[in-house]
Amino acid sequence: MSYDTQPAASHFVAGGYVEDTAGAEIEVIHPATGAVIARLHEATDRIVELAMVSALEAQEVWAAMTGAERGRVLRRAADLIRERNRALSELETMDTGKPLQETLVADAASGADALEYFGGLAGTLTGEHIQLGGNWAYTRREPLGLCVGIGAWNYPTQIACWKAAPALACGNAMIFKPSESTPLCALKVAEILVEAGAPAGLFNVVQGRAEVGSALVTDPRVAKVSLTGSVPTGRRVYAAAAAGIKSVTMELGGKSPLIVFEDADVEDAVGGAILGNFYSSGQICSNGTRVFVQKGLRDRFLRRLAERLEGVVMGDPMDEAVNFGPLVSAAQRDKVMGYIRTGLGEGARLVCGGEAVPGGGYFVQPTVFADVTDGMVIARDEIFGPVMAVLDFEHEDEVVRRANATEFGLSAGVFTRDLARAHRVIGNLHAGTCFINSYNDAPVEMPFGGMKMSGVGRENARAAIDHYSQLKSVFVRMGAVEAPY
Repeated sequence: MSYDTQPAASHFVAGGYVEDTAGAEIEVIHPATGAVIARLHEATDRIVELAMVSALEAQEVWAAMTGAERGRVLRRAADLIRERNRALSELETMDTGKPLQETLVADAASGADALEYFGGLAGTLTGEHIQLGGNWAYTRREPLGLCVGIGAWNYPTQIACWKAAPALACGNAMIFKPSESTPLCALKVAEILVEAGAPAGLFNVVQGRAEVGSALVTDPRVAKVSLTGSVPTGRRVYAAAAAGIKSVTMELGGKSPLIVFEDADVEDAVGGAILGNFYSSGQICSNGTRVFVQKGLRDRFLRRLAERLEGVVMGDPMDEAVNFGPLVSAAQRDKVMGYIRTGLGEGARLVCGGEAVPGGGYFVQPTVFADVTDGMVIARDEIFGPVMAVLDFEHEDEVVRRANATEFGLSAGVFTRDLARAHRVIGNLHAGTCFINSYNDAPVEMPFGGMKMSGVGRENARAAIDHYSQLKSVFVRMGAVEAPY
């Protein structure tokens, strides 16, 4: 089984594909070649309205089902995704440019995990009984209603499922807007959910740029907005949602610290730094791009890092021998190269990489800067590309203070054999998703999200249920009502 990169139509609404060519055209570019692989159209007002109406109708039907019935549909969808993992992974590779070696294990598979996990939880979402002497109270966990999900371009299948799974498990409907850069994969998630038994319209996918997103976020019929994106986008969406007092989940950017103490296992620390900087060509919001290495280990760390980066294989991402893909677009490549030039201008020492690869694709070499100081732009800004900044440190208190000196707070990592120190340092770091002797693991059973400017709320685990449902409290008096008059 394989999927055409050109979908039957741009949007999946009310249980099927729909088109309106009056919407502005969106060219879908394969990042490895620069070739146009599909042409879609932005959602018009007609498409948005159809999505709203059909989602509201489907949500009433869905919420009336038992949690066990809803869970059965989500688990069936997870099974279908796993059965079609290769076809979905190939489409994701064409859409994003990420190597097939990576998408086969990290993208649709992660989406299936989310649908399975929340499908299992759906039947357990009950309230509680509260005994109050002769009287009593109880709580009901109820859906919010219609949710809007806005995705990023780095993990289109995974993000669609990470948002849909808890939303649907709680009895909500969702309209999902993928990034205009990677619009193809969410359509297949919508197809599969209908095939698994979800009511038509329960999970609608509409395409578009910022104006379409704004129309969705500001519609008074929408109860909840969940965004994965940059901090500037998050500010705008948060403000628009706040005007309507809508519930929000914001999973935003980061400039996360990865701290390597001199007693760390060098191979593990280098492996963690590679995963935290170069997986998905560095296009991961939780990446640990400020790598603080204690001075006694710095030279060994940099030497071994450079040696292991010789194992990078660039090329056609559909070739499973390739392990490093392009950036998502020419604009992103140019942005990353601008930061590399800035790093050189600031006096950082280039250890390896630093060049864009000639040709039609948007490849940038894995790049490592050493002798980076806290004030440098490359140590402050989220680059969202394969650029690692290595900073020296001497003492624990010093590195914790420096690691926390950022507006971001998404992730943090510590490598050390001293587990007491590991837990102590993690406890003092201002970050929401942390790792000890590892980096960037994201099991669905563990909450994911940030502090400070890196976001609001949590995705995954039982914590996500609180963000996609609301509690109703009911007091029951068993005797006569006593009133003062």
